[in-house]
Amino acid sequence: MSEQTNEYDLIVLGGGPVGENVADRAVQGGLTAIIVESELVGGECSYWACMPSKALLRSAQAVRAAQHVKGAAEAVTGKLDVAAVFARRDSFTSNWSDDGQVRWLESAHIDLARGHGRLTGEREVTVTDAEGTTRVLTARHAVAISTGSDAVVPPIPGLREASPWTSREATSAEQLPESLAVIGGGVVAVEMATAYAALGSTVTLIARSGLLGGMEPFAGERVADGLKELGVDVRLDTGTTSVSRDGDGVRIELSDGATVTASEVLVATGRSPRSGDIGLDVVGLEPGRWIETDDTLRVPGVDWLYAVGDVNGRVLLTHQGKYQARAAGDVIAARALGGDVDDAPWGRHVASADRAAAPQVTFSFPEVASVGLTEKQATDAGHSVKVIDYDLGWVAGASLYEDGFSGQARLVIDTERDVVLGATFVGPEVAELVQTATVAIVGEVPISRLWHAVPAYPTISEIWLRLLEGYGRDSA
Repeated sequence: MSEQTNEYDLIVLGGGPVGENVADRAVQGGLTAIIVESELVGGECSYWACMPSKALLRSAQAVRAAQHVKGAAEAVTGKLDVAAVFARRDSFTSNWSDDGQVRWLESAHIDLARGHGRLTGEREVTVTDAEGTTRVLTARHAVAISTGSDAVVPPIPGLREASPWTSREATSAEQLPESLAVIGGGVVAVEMATAYAALGSTVTLIARSGLLGGMEPFAGERVADGLKELGVDVRLDTGTTSVSRDGDGVRIELSDGATVTASEVLVATGRSPRSGDIGLDVVGLEPGRWIETDDTLRVPGVDWLYAVGDVNGRVLLTHQGKYQARAAGDVIAARALGGDVDDAPWGRHVASADRAAAPQVTFSFPEVASVGLTEKQATDAGHSVKVIDYDLGWVAGASLYEDGFSGQARLVIDTERDVVLGATFVGPEVAELVQTATVAIVGEVPISRLWHAVPAYPTISEIWLRLLEGYGRDSA
């Protein structure tokens, strides 16, 4: 590809991990591609979400793990070095430089246009750079929108004027606030409450209902207990009526009449699609809305337009967006070159896993790893289910892993088809358990065959044996 060309097979709006993967798969499939990015190549996940947030959490997680094993606990006598934690976090973001990501694009033969891209015609994107110079790009085959999502700032009186933190400020802060109020009860809220409490801030978490809504109820309950153990003031079933800031910090008025004061306030109440100024009106779509797609990530009625990742609202997880990107990049190449399109459920060119097999890990204290349907979701969908619960602390491998190991596991099983529909694990460092459950759900492995997947002893994975034993007894 020439740096001067303005015509490509594929134009991708958004240079995060999703856009990168769409372009990479299309180029590997034989197409030319250019990415349009107005910020840093690598996107939200690399600089303001997944990587910096987990880097902030990991140091405290490692200390806690040592403190819960006798012998190791006696060796851990100091406090976290906050400056060192922040410096380690900075290393994961390459100090907010995308030089390495740009070099990767070059090695993958993907061109880059810096600036804000908008649809301005059929298969046409106009890019406006920081100096106001415009460049018109045309796509021979497809345009893929991978612009992601933004944090929502709800219309609470005074909140926006109080200059709240969002996930971006929370993951890139250079100084530890003396105190932090967190408004929200989802994944970002509990992870950042966990991180800042562990680093030494006085943290108050304010949630309109419970924590981690949409997951099994016991997950939110155990995370609430874990936050309290870390010293977080957890206020559930509590609304926020107003927020104000003065020279001393922020003042938050609550629905129960109480007042919370803090140095900073983090709002973590959800996400909205980054689709408000990308020219959706040109193709008859409403700006600022989630972009509906079929399972090949193509926009219905616009055969050259795709929406991949957060912006389509299917599953707002980086790994799921990258999964969608692989399907989209491959199918764009197949359609462009006249290849076979495998768009049947679970085919190569569809994102079937979005429906009921998207794994997620919440890096809270304790961790929550889940995939598939909850008991309520499965029942609401009309499945005949059996729920098997087991105390993770009773598993030999878990008791060796940590003194006083506490956790819970649940399988949701379709009794008519004898397959796993969902799994949830809550406990210290349970993240690695979720992939086995994901494989079982995606592969629809019959319980009779799964029984023969013997877990090694003594490991935490022995939980699978105990859960399957429980199902066998309950079904006998």
